[in-house]
Amino acid sequence: MISPKPAIAKMKEYVAGRNIEEVARSYGIRESDVIKLASNENCLGPSPKAVEAIKEVAGSAHLYPSVDAIELQEALAAHYNMPLENIVAGPGMDGVLETLLRVFMDKGDESIIPLPTFSYYENVTSFCSASPVFSRRKPDYSIDVEDVLNNVNKRTRFIFVTSPNNPTGNITPLEDVRAIAESVECLVFVDEAYIDFSDGSAIGLVKKYDNVIVGRTMSKAWGLAGLRIGYAFVPSWVKGQYMKAATPHSISRISMAAAIGALGDVEHYKRSIDIVRKGREFLRGAIPFRTFPSEANFILMDVSPLKSGYVVEECMKRGIILRDCASFRGMGDAFVRVTVGTPAQNRRLVEALSEIKGGL
Repeated sequence: MISPKPAIAKMKEYVAGRNIEEVARSYGIRESDVIKLASNENCLGPSPKAVEAIKEVAGSAHLYPSVDAIELQEALAAHYNMPLENIVAGPGMDGVLETLLRVFMDKGDESIIPLPTFSYYENVTSFCSASPVFSRRKPDYSIDVEDVLNNVNKRTRFIFVTSPNNPTGNITPLEDVRAIAESVECLVFVDEAYIDFSDGSAIGLVKKYDNVIVGRTMSKAWGLAGLRIGYAFVPSWVKGQYMKAATPHSISRISMAAAIGALGDVEHYKRSIDIVRKGREFLRGAIPFRTFPSEANFILMDVSPLKSGYVVEECMKRGIILRDCASFRGMGDAFVRVTVGTPAQNRRLVEALSEIKGGL
């Protein structure tokens, strides 16, 4: 029997939120009565222009897409007014990360991950037989820049900065990103999966620093989570190396067409942002548990003295799927992440949480 690499054998599987079909079966609920507020998906769905674009290219699904997703790269360059030499794309931000670490990280190297945050950084580091090094965030979940820099050594290859952070929702000030970038020789990866719902993007830093990379996704504000489209703004010297290691034809023709269609639908994008900002404000004032300020399309709540698993289970019995944050390293067992939904979904959630808390 062939054994996996030691680094893989020691890894825990990535824990994703449960899906509608699974919860409906488990609790005897009609699928139409289940709402999913666990995975930070766009509650408005995809842009109609993206759907039309999918229909138009569906008949060419038998053909390979371009090897480097150049059509998407060009559309992103025009949309963000960035040079093509500073843009790469991949199958989801996860795919972009995997390619970057394939290029720059090897056995014995290290990455620095401020906790709590998105757990996949730890996984993708381990794929390379490298070691994740954990830094603790401050009590308000902001990055402790001094602690991050104290963990840097000659083996450090990546520092992960998430803004807004998942699952806490707070942004990382640009001055913190600059302070880290100016103090290290390794790469600083700024994950901006949720920046559309906030302000203060670090894209401008890519041209100023040769070690800053900004990752983005079409899964959230753009409503295309099911098509797995990621991209990043990189220093020009990085792109050449990235393209050597990128999996060819990794973004399908259908995904590229949908992404380009979505980029052309400014009104749908604006509605997606607006509904999140209004819903976020409503939930922060109406949820009967302690909540934290958020600049993302989700809210973190502390359900103490209850346990997160109990609250999530009780909500699923009522047909509402939330994200138990106990699987996030360093979070503990009292935190639940809630995706901002439609007004009706938000009200239904608040009613369920009020019932659950009322049972104390």
